[in-house]
Amino acid sequence: MKQTEPEVTLRLAEEHGLNAEEYGKILGILGRTPTFTELGIFSVMWSEHCSYKNSIAVLKTLPREGESLLTGAGEENAGLVDIGDNLAVAFKIESHNHPSAVEPYQGAATGVGGIHRDIFTMGARPVASLNSLRFGSPKDPRVRYLVDGVVRGIGDYGNSFGVPTVGGEIYFEECYTGNPLVNAMSVGLVEHDKTVSATAYGEGNPVLIVGSSTGRDGIHGATFASEDLSEASEDKRPSVQVGDPFAEKLLLEATLEAIATGYVAGLQDMGAAGLTSSTSEMSARGIEKYGSGGIEIDLDLVPAREVGMSAYEIMLSESQERMLVVAKNGFEDRIIDVYRKWDVQAVVIGKVTSDNQIRIKHNSRVVAEIPAESLVLGGGAPVYTREAIEKKPATPQAALLPDDCLDLSALSLALLSRPSIASKQWVYRQYDSMVQTNTLTETGSTDAAVIRIKGSKKGLAMKTDCNSRYVYLNPLKGGMIAVAECARNIACSGARPLAITNCLNFGNPYKPEVYFQFKKSVEGMGEACRAFNTPVTGGNVSFYNETFLNGERTAIYPTPTIGMIGLLDDIGCLVGSTFTDAGDAILLFGNPELTLEGSEYLVMQYDTPGQDAPDINLIDEKNLQDLLVGLASKKLLKSAHDISDGGLLTALAEKAIMDKGSTRGFDIDIEDAANNPCHIQQQLFSEAQGRVLVSIAPDAAREVIAEAVQLNVPVRVIGKVVENRATIAINGKTAVSFTTEELAGAYFHALESALHLDEL
Repeated sequence: MKQTEPEVTLRLAEEHGLNAEEYGKILGILGRTPTFTELGIFSVMWSEHCSYKNSIAVLKTLPREGESLLTGAGEENAGLVDIGDNLAVAFKIESHNHPSAVEPYQGAATGVGGIHRDIFTMGARPVASLNSLRFGSPKDPRVRYLVDGVVRGIGDYGNSFGVPTVGGEIYFEECYTGNPLVNAMSVGLVEHDKTVSATAYGEGNPVLIVGSSTGRDGIHGATFASEDLSEASEDKRPSVQVGDPFAEKLLLEATLEAIATGYVAGLQDMGAAGLTSSTSEMSARGIEKYGSGGIEIDLDLVPAREVGMSAYEIMLSESQERMLVVAKNGFEDRIIDVYRKWDVQAVVIGKVTSDNQIRIKHNSRVVAEIPAESLVLGGGAPVYTREAIEKKPATPQAALLPDDCLDLSALSLALLSRPSIASKQWVYRQYDSMVQTNTLTETGSTDAAVIRIKGSKKGLAMKTDCNSRYVYLNPLKGGMIAVAECARNIACSGARPLAITNCLNFGNPYKPEVYFQFKKSVEGMGEACRAFNTPVTGGNVSFYNETFLNGERTAIYPTPTIGMIGLLDDIGCLVGSTFTDAGDAILLFGNPELTLEGSEYLVMQYDTPGQDAPDINLIDEKNLQDLLVGLASKKLLKSAHDISDGGLLTALAEKAIMDKGSTRGFDIDIEDAANNPCHIQQQLFSEAQGRVLVSIAPDAAREVIAEAVQLNVPVRVIGKVVENRATIAINGKTAVSFTTEELAGAYFHALESALHLDEL
């Protein structure tokens, strides 16, 4: 039975997320009214998720070049950085926020699967996975449902696929109640001469679809990711893809073996927009690199798992575990044989052309013919610069109580029990972090995750970071701090920061205050990346992240998540986070002006985040990184941990108890000018930037202090490692004192309690 397609009109275009101006542009490009399939193609390729139409102008201001970069930012499926010895690291982070909001298990699982495909389409084998998660208050039953589904989805997919989940972060804030953030990062390794490009070239070269059959799942997933969530979003479940990690494992092995034959000319994952994006983007890259190109495919040849699928549905399907392969002409059977060996479908569905068109056939007729470059960035896709107006948050200034009016010990334990600070062991226990046997650090127990590079003495350090509260209070400083804290964590492990990827999560860009947040935070990120020589390799923008709070639609906190890679030249120089030996000296690097602004303590005790983010000095941060890396290379550090969420008290507690079963504590005495009645609160709970706690052998103190002075890093000996107790004194007077057992009691299992796990 012949399918009847709707008449294409401006109204139908608007229903597809296109505006009148964009529809007019399509008419101009084609010189006619588009077919229904063409309208669908334009709608997904010109969605924010695929076209970056509201963000690309700002993103181009980021530093995108560096001597170790092997590909330009956004040129390929993932960034590629040289790490020596003919090896490169491929890495990228992306969001799966909206799918996870309506179907948390599959939304998170397919986010993990999709980001891994971006890595192995580069020819790299995924070796590690990280994530960055944001949820609303655990008091909300639906939030608890989302947490459970997302964590299980990440764990089940990653564990089954066989890639260790080695790190991540989890925060809880009211603003994420209806719109969680699920950002997934993958890291892979590849030899320089075994990489492959996501480019279609060579007229007549056959085009193959490989992997799973195509179904109706995920249709319009890209446009769904480019619109506001609402109560009606529950009806968008068909837009959420369904993943199969075991199929992806076979696809991985088959693809790497196919690349090794030398007969793969181009390769791209079918992620957002499926066949549409892979054919369009590969063709456009071919035209850019070689002057001409294009792809012609016959949808009658595409393996479908559902009967009667239309051209529109096949082109827009986001069924998972699929890739598009361009084979060298005459060798396609060799490629097919490799995939067949791994029990993976591989079918020739078309060919590379030279007329610069995307041509789609179905039922023996052409249903779409579009200039390839008109669909992508730098071609015909629209580019907008939205109005940006600063709207400072109407957050009250905290009316601080004097120190002597507070039970600081009780407040310290309460702070350690906060869901955003407390141990995430319940989460990390669900992730296999040791598969592949390369992981050198326990998930969640160190400042940065580190894996060994087999066959060498090198290690890769990696981290995700962002304190979105800081970005909300001050987008410029918050963007800087997101990069700086990531680099600081990498350096604490002894590794040298190399480059970043980013996942920029914001509200509706049509709102001037949101676009201001986006623009200024990107500016801050760029300043920090230039200061640290950590160029941007690519990433992802996720707009339209909003939720309903108190009956009103409100944007999430702006959350520019940073994923960073660092290189450890010798894994024998790896520095852990926790105390190792009683009697070791504890030193504090950095001496900024203390403030409680933006701190978790301020939110907990005074119900306000304050009115500004902490200050940051990028020169001081770079000096601190260089100091940490240098001291690690000389094996002078026994442990290093940065002071961040929760301040000094939290950092010291984590150094004492994060290594479960440890009895090592601390005896600290800090000299303080004591010029205000709240100075002890500041010392204990300030999140002032640029500070790191280290422990060293006592006889190394003189050398370590000399190295710090040489790099203009303030340094103080503030105490020593002791057994079983944890005491902080200010000017010789005890401020708080605990047993390490009391600290552990507050820190461990608090999250499980907050999530009411017995109810899940």
